Amino acid sequence: MNVYDFDNTILRGDSSARFFGWCLTHYPRMWTDLPGQALNGLLFLLKIRPKQAFKQRMFHYFALIDMDRALADFWRANLPRVKPWYIAAHREDDVVISASPEGLIRPACQALGIRAVMGSPVDMRTGVYSGPNCHGAEKVRRFRAACPDADIENFYSDSHSDDPLARLAQKAWLVKGDRLLPW
Repeated sequence: MNVYDFDNTILRGDSSARFFGWCLTHYPRMWTDLPGQALNGLLFLLKIRPKQAFKQRMFHYFALIDMDRALADFWRANLPRVKPWYIAAHREDDVVISASPEGLIRPACQALGIRAVMGSPVDMRTGVYSGPNCHGAEKVRRFRAACPDADIENFYSDSHSDDPLARLAQKAWLVKGDRLLPW
């Protein structure tokens, strides 16, 4: 099987950031939360707020929008951002493991024919995490829990934060734009 990160790997850009920006333009009600979002970002940049707490506060806006409609409309507009090399490489047994909320990326993965999707466990109605952010070594834990005996033929990611998962693969690839470089 091949295992992929999602943001900046399969998708051109970061799905969480793009969804936030897209929702700002389509749901004006979100603008009322911008002062809180700005403070949240500042606390994160100053290293006062940990990453998962920052992301959970950011995803607070999920409660302000019609999530079902927003996800459908967002992916209709953003699915063309999937990189062509992935379309050519797609296999039935592909697995996606991402730090983005699983509920955010699942519709895109389903549209691409990817059945195995693991992401951060975030309630798509409230933005609240129900477990750890799916990042770094947590990706390995989640992968082994779901596929205990599986071998990874190829692993693809844009970030060395995925080194723990890359070490499990027979071959790992660093994705830089549309280029695939040996890890």
